[in-house]
Amino acid sequence: MFSRSALARAFALPLEQATRPSFRTTTFRACLHQATTTTPFHPEEPLSASPRAQSSSPVAQPTFIPNKTPTTRADVPPPKQPIPPNFDTPLTVTKSLLETLPLLTSQKPHYITAHLHDRPYLITEGDHLRLPFLMPNVQPGDVLRFNRASVLGSRDFTLKGAPYVDERLFECRVRVMGVDSEPLRVKEKTKRRRRHVQRITSKHRYTLLRVMEVKIKSVEELKREGEIFVEEDKA
Repeated sequence: MFSRSALARAFALPLEQATRPSFRTTTFRACLHQATTTTPFHPEEPLSASPRAQSSSPVAQPTFIPNKTPTTRADVPPPKQPIPPNFDTPLTVTKSLLETLPLLTSQKPHYITAHLHDRPYLITEGDHLRLPFLMPNVQPGDVLRFNRASVLGSRDFTLKGAPYVDERLFECRVRVMGVDSEPLRVKEKTKRRRRHVQRITSKHRYTLLRVMEVKIKSVEELKREGEIFVEEDKA
């Protein structure tokens, strides 16, 4: 049997533990007391308004200039301008070409048949060209020059090369617009007497170009750039 003192102590122990404050409660009260007793911070200047908002005089805002896409050669910045080629020999033209070249240059618009990787492209100024491959080492915004053409022409006149026209007679510049990609294609390949089906995926990318300038030079421009050797026509 238990004594009365032991029973009284057993029933009284939970009541004493409940009334005794815990360590966590004491720490929280101490932190709360320190936070409430700190002195408030009074700033020297009001936080509601800035000096710009208090002034009544209007402030000139910087003008926003949108990005302009170059359309001609004059709009291209100088660092993007291509380096003109240097030739050791003068341009050789025939007498008949020298007489009929002003007729071709005066009639616009002009078109050319440019060759890139042995593929012809009939283009004129303002056309969008999608190459059937991804051109390496180019970035959107770069300006390229097509210097290989087999045909220069307008509506009534045509100048053909054998096989190509001298690149000093014309200028054709294109701008890289970006990269286009085709939808994902999935091809299934199987072999006889095999249950395995192999799925091959492909997603080709292509370079997009925009023709900025197609220009056939006049006789005055050719004489200004360098010497012209006139060859007599063979009978």
